[in-house]
Amino acid sequence: MPNAQPARPLPERPLPARVAAALEAPVLAIGNIVSWCAVLMVVVEFAVVLMRYVFGIGFIALQESVIYLHATTFMLASGAVLARDGHVRVDVVYSRLGPRSQALVDLLGALLFVVPLALLTFDVSLPYVARSWAILEGSRETSGLPFVYLLKTLIPAFAVLLAVQGIAMALKALAALAAGRER
Repeated sequence: MPNAQPARPLPERPLPARVAAALEAPVLAIGNIVSWCAVLMVVVEFAVVLMRYVFGIGFIALQESVIYLHATTFMLASGAVLARDGHVRVDVVYSRLGPRSQALVDLLGALLFVVPLALLTFDVSLPYVARSWAILEGSRETSGLPFVYLLKTLIPAFAVLLAVQGIAMALKALAALAAGRER
């Protein structure tokens, strides 16, 4: 290749953007894995309805598993939804703002709301979850699932994933603000 041009290296992303991507990767991976719970939830609920109304069989543990799948989906996918900007946003101003102003709103939202709420949720949930683990809490129903303590463990897991994503969101906003200054 006599006329081949040397490849230009890609511009390196700023450190905050690289750290944000590293923090966001496991949050997104967990969200992708947990998204399959929604499919499983539909299949299990279909089985519950079929068993109950076609065959006249009630199965409490199977009914409770739908609740567990629902909780798992929402609690563990929340960070990934935030990462993909898929949450419900009621805004009349944000969409009209420029990229720098949006980055500032994202930074303030992450630092003033998302991360503190996640940390508070984590802190408040720990004794609640610890009590459940201490007695290996199970269902109140006789034939229900004996894993309520695992279900309650989703609360601090949710808080950790949300806090990590909030920090990643703040770092991405910082990188966007820094990039805006360099232009």
